[in-house]
Amino acid sequence: MKANMAEPKPLQDPPDFSLVLGGPLYQMLRRARLTGPALELVRRRVVMCVLLCWVPLALLSLAQSHLLGGTKLSFFSDIETHVRLLISLPVLILAELIVHQRIRPVVRGFIERRVVTEEDLPKFYAAINSAMRIRNSVIVEVALLILVFTLGTWVWRHQVALDVASWYASPQGGQLHLTMAGYWFAFVSVPVFQFILLRWYMRILIWFWFLFRVSRLNLHLLAAHPDRAGGLGFIGRSSFAFVPLLFAQGALLSGQIASHIFYNGQSLLAFKMIIAGFVVFFVVAVLAPLFLFTPHLARAKREGLAEYGAFASSYVMDFDQKWLRSKVNDEQLLGTGDIQSLADLGNSFAVVREMRAVPFAKDDVFRLLIATVAPIVPLLLTIMPLEQLLGQVVKIIF
Repeated sequence: MKANMAEPKPLQDPPDFSLVLGGPLYQMLRRARLTGPALELVRRRVVMCVLLCWVPLALLSLAQSHLLGGTKLSFFSDIETHVRLLISLPVLILAELIVHQRIRPVVRGFIERRVVTEEDLPKFYAAINSAMRIRNSVIVEVALLILVFTLGTWVWRHQVALDVASWYASPQGGQLHLTMAGYWFAFVSVPVFQFILLRWYMRILIWFWFLFRVSRLNLHLLAAHPDRAGGLGFIGRSSFAFVPLLFAQGALLSGQIASHIFYNGQSLLAFKMIIAGFVVFFVVAVLAPLFLFTPHLARAKREGLAEYGAFASSYVMDFDQKWLRSKVNDEQLLGTGDIQSLADLGNSFAVVREMRAVPFAKDDVFRLLIATVAPIVPLLLTIMPLEQLLGQVVKIIF
């Protein structure tokens, strides 16, 4: 019998996972040479989106004398539109490269850190393939387009568009009468932005689905791992990949609130509950997939406390008998391996006791909150002078 017949067939390498490297739009951008195989050419895509979504609005507004005036809300003074198309949209495009670079090592980490057992590797690969099939689905992106031109258009007209005469529309009889720039805004600029934003929501759902599949596996966690998360701390750090998305969402909300403050006469304080709910919702949305591992972590901690507790009791009993109960003992306690081992055992037990039920730390949550709130902070200048605002910041820091 040949030697190689007795050897098990090695498992294939895991598929190269990416949340963003695929789909019909990605393939179109590849053919148009607006992206590379690893999402290069970010600047080219940003410039293309600005030329498509913002520049025509400026030119059409200029043609209708709405660029600097001619109506209550001119194009130049429309903060919301500029934030949406010149800040949020480029950040959403940049976020693709960041998520691509940060999420891929996290997925490989399940194997490299031996969190997924060898027996469950085929199921792990199946979870990757399932997520990538959804990411590449033509049906999904077509459904998003339909959603944008139906529900998205209705939401923009009835919930987002201001009820004042503006460069894009004039309200008459409860209806919005679009200008030339308004038609481009309503049927090109806004749909493009909404489609890109909805694709991000879909990617978060795909990430949730992938981690759900992984959480159903028999994971190998170590209760005494120094990351205090059983060895899953690397997943918690993956949440930083979504910081640009949170910043873009915060900027979008900030622009909408600014428009209501300056052109509808509302106060920032009137939006405090909306801001709080918005921030909590999106931070929780990013962290929610990580809660899928809570049962694994809770069980690992419970078993770790039991195992290390039993081992510690046995060791301490032997230590007690040798060093405290022995009637004759010529050895010196200090400097022996026993006392160092006792200290190491105590440190290991403390790590197990401090193990978290979630694979992320408080600092991770704080950074996500800062990224979401940061674009909203400048709105505080509408209710307090800059000097007073800086004074409050200094008091908080020091």
